Amino acid sequence: MSKQNIILVGLMAVGKSTVGRLLAQQLGYTFHDTDHVIEERAGADVAWIFDVEGEEGFRERESHVIDELTRLDGVVIATGGGAVLRACNRRMLAGRGCVIHLDSPLERLVERTQKDKKRPLLQSTDPEETLSRLKLDREPLYAEVADYRFVTDRQGPKVLVRSIIDQLQEDGVL
Repeated sequence: MSKQNIILVGLMAVGKSTVGRLLAQQLGYTFHDTDHVIEERAGADVAWIFDVEGEEGFRERESHVIDELTRLDGVVIATGGGAVLRACNRRMLAGRGCVIHLDSPLERLVERTQKDKKRPLLQSTDPEETLSRLKLDREPLYAEVADYRFVTDRQGPKVLVRSIIDQLQEDGVL
C-alpha cells in the first residue's frame, strides 16, 4: 500500500524545511526540499540561478522537480515559497499529496529573514514591503491547494509537527 505524500507550501521563512525534515523523520518518510534539489542539480544556489536565468528559468527548473518528487510515494516535500505561482504546479501539488499550508504572521517573517542574504526576492530596499506583497499575492494560491493550514508563530517545530501528525491521524490521512 502506498503512503500518502505530505507537501508543505507557504512563504519563505515559515519553517517548511525544518518542519518537513522533522515530519519525515517522525513518519519514517523521505524528506525532499525542492530548492535544495534544484541547487544540487544546477551546482549553484537559488540566488545564482535567479541572477543568471531569471525567475522564469528558476520556475521552469522548479516545475520539473515538483513533477518528479510528487510522483514518489511516502515523501515529505518542502516547496519553495513561489511554487504555487504556476497553475501546473498547483495541479500537481493538490493532486499528488496532502498539502499543508504553513503560515506565519508578517512580523515573524520579517524577524526571521532580517539577516538573510540568500533570498533573491528580499534583496530590495524594503524587505518588509516585499514580504507583505508576496503574502497578499500568494495567500489565495496557498489556500487553493491546501488541505490544511497551520500557523507557525512562536511554537517550536516539534510541537507543530506533533499537531500536524495528530490532525492527519485523526482525519485518517495517515
